[in-house]
Amino acid sequence: MVSLHAQHPFSSKAGAGQAHLRLMATTDLHTHVYPYDYFADKPADTVGLARLATHIASIRAGAVNTMLVDDGDFLQGNPMGDYVAFERGVDKDNPHPIIRAMNQIGFDASTLGNHEFNYGLDFVLRSVAGAAFPILSANLVRTLGDTPLQDETVLPPYVILDRELIDGDGKGHPFRVGLIGFLPPQVMTWDRKNLEGRVCTRDIVEAAAAYVPRMRAEGADLVIALNHSGIGETDHVDGQENASLPLAAIEGVDIVLAGHQHMLFPGPVFDGIPGVDSARGTLNGKPAVMGGFWGSHLGVIDLLLERTDQGWTISDHESSLCPIARRNPDHTVTAVVKSDQRVLDAVAEDHAGTLSYIRRAVGRTKGPLHSYFALVADNPALQLVANAQLWYMRDMLKGSAYETLPVLSAAAPFKAGGLPGPDYFTDIPPGDLAIKHVADLYLYPNTIRAVRVTGAELKGWLERAAGIFNRIEPGAKDQPLIDLAFPSYNFDVIDGVDYQIDASQPSRFCPKGRLVNPGASRIRNLCYMGEPVHDEMEFIVATNNFRAGGGGGFPGASGNTIVFEGPDTNRDVIVRYIAEQGTVDPAADYNWRLAPLPGTSVLFETAPRASAFLGDLVQFDIRTLGQAANGFAQFRISF
Repeated sequence: MVSLHAQHPFSSKAGAGQAHLRLMATTDLHTHVYPYDYFADKPADTVGLARLATHIASIRAGAVNTMLVDDGDFLQGNPMGDYVAFERGVDKDNPHPIIRAMNQIGFDASTLGNHEFNYGLDFVLRSVAGAAFPILSANLVRTLGDTPLQDETVLPPYVILDRELIDGDGKGHPFRVGLIGFLPPQVMTWDRKNLEGRVCTRDIVEAAAAYVPRMRAEGADLVIALNHSGIGETDHVDGQENASLPLAAIEGVDIVLAGHQHMLFPGPVFDGIPGVDSARGTLNGKPAVMGGFWGSHLGVIDLLLERTDQGWTISDHESSLCPIARRNPDHTVTAVVKSDQRVLDAVAEDHAGTLSYIRRAVGRTKGPLHSYFALVADNPALQLVANAQLWYMRDMLKGSAYETLPVLSAAAPFKAGGLPGPDYFTDIPPGDLAIKHVADLYLYPNTIRAVRVTGAELKGWLERAAGIFNRIEPGAKDQPLIDLAFPSYNFDVIDGVDYQIDASQPSRFCPKGRLVNPGASRIRNLCYMGEPVHDEMEFIVATNNFRAGGGGGFPGASGNTIVFEGPDTNRDVIVRYIAEQGTVDPAADYNWRLAPLPGTSVLFETAPRASAFLGDLVQFDIRTLGQAANGFAQFRISF
């Protein structure tokens, strides 16, 4: 953790013609201003720009030269974002609350992320119009030119800010900082409905290679890439989603601020990747940082700059992270900074409006809805989502050419632990179901879609989802079941068919969706209405715009199989279904299960509270092993 109050060594080291600059970066805020979990409707010490603001104020007070930037994904991600988009609205006289908070803190610049577009392009443009700082995007384009320099970009591709740099002797020097922004080109797939025909994207590295020399020619002393993109392949691949490494290799780029992956850099998660120094915090030798998500960390890059005949150069650097909370040995969480009251006050009215929004009851549930075991057994919470999508889609397809085809429903557990930690699960008690509960069940404001697939594609879809499991050796004991590199939102469970998953077989796909074992088959006994599913059969699958448009790389869902595009979000569908039913009792129908492997046991981690629901699991023998050092509870499953 950066020492916020003591003088940094670069400040004491800097002499005449040398200067210490502290660059601060946020990323993936996802509308988290208050330290509040709107899904659980209670305060949360691990989130919130208001807490980060205290770090920022402390760093500014202790350093002569500072800058603050954001790396994108700020408009969407919790119920405050939904409340603003669907009810409150934004205009020039009523800025978005996250923008108002950022204005209060005093950001120097930001870029767009992919989730900015979940509410539509017009909403983005109205929202960013309220920013008192430039918001940049070099690869989001209205009209493509022959080269990136001839593109008509939606927002300014870059900005050069004139600053005064105070050196170690207290003398001021003119200093020009160039900032350029990028987002993943895949946004055109993920938000196809909102963007297709209106904008397009360029490859990140292609755009940077064109613009950075121009920025240098215009006098930029330092070029900082605000890259809403993670750390992935070392070598450049056209259309690369996580392009921070090849971006850092471009001559003229001094610093890369990464994001999108919701991870921490510097940090051990990126150990062993060529070109990455995960201890020092460099990408291809350039200083870099990635500050987690939801305001969990402030990324800080300290630069010792030296004036030479060629201009200012970086003579030394240090990358680090400032967390807003720590996890204690007893697995409790303690905030390490208080919220900045000025930031809380700036969005207090929106916070109150969000609380009213999330607390509206729309129906009731007879039983609990939780996601503690959603990765290992059929689950009532997912069953409710699947039931609502089936109810909606069957009605929508009446009278259409697809009315007679079997309708299935795909849903995935969005909150299932993983990187966000042991508190990141859905847990809704019996009783009233409010909007906050629906938002907890279905985390993203996706819109509903239907795709037409063959039996072969359906099986491939399930094979892709089954990649979440590690390969299990029959007869071996206590093997880790879940591949932690596989995000739970790609574990689609398809309702309307019955099947088993044989984890003893190799996965057909890698966690990122690349076909690695074409002949592999984990899906067994796939049946519809008691009859085996054949390759040439046809089905309609209700899903969302992200999946239908190709998100996750699932067979049968590549954007060209869509037969229905609904005007409603999946959340709205669930709300309407609950309201019509009045009271729901979404017991799991156990249409899928892990295939038995006699004499075999596996280990599975979930929240400690999951022990209260062990009686719901009837498919296998499961025992509690106690709490692990990471705060999760560990369970043994015996087949």
